[in-house]
Amino acid sequence: MKNAAVIRQTAGLTVLLAAALSGRAILAEPRPIAAADTETARFAPCEGPVRVTCVVDGDTFWYRGLKIRMADINAPELDHPSCAYEARLAQAATLRLTDLLNAGSFTLAVEGRETDRYGRALRVVLRGGRSLGEVLEREGLAEHWQGRRGDWCAA
Repeated sequence: MKNAAVIRQTAGLTVLLAAALSGRAILAEPRPIAAADTETARFAPCEGPVRVTCVVDGDTFWYRGLKIRMADINAPELDHPSCAYEARLAQAATLRLTDLLNAGSFTLAVEGRETDRYGRALRVVLRGGRSLGEVLEREGLAEHWQGRRGDWCAA
């Protein structure tokens, strides 16, 4: 097994050397370089009137005194659910977003408008170049934002 790895490595170096000697370039697919995630904090559920760094629901949170609405998703309403199912799903989405935000550093990206009609900052939350909103979508705790709230109680 060790010899096979050495042969593959040697073969790769031989190809590179041959290309260099012949004057031909070997072009690789460009890979996007994700900027390092630099934002970090300890999040908990929002309580009381003073909100600095906390999670409101599955798509809204406060970070360093700024109220942020995740721009790429819509999650069920925690404050005024339309049915028991939406209430349960909203609680699960809120807990999961809290876990995701606490799992490590992240980036807040502006994609489109900076704020919504309620004055909330619109941001896509990324970790390693991937949207945390997409994680919530894949887990069935949010839907992709389509410009309006969805109906979580439709049969």
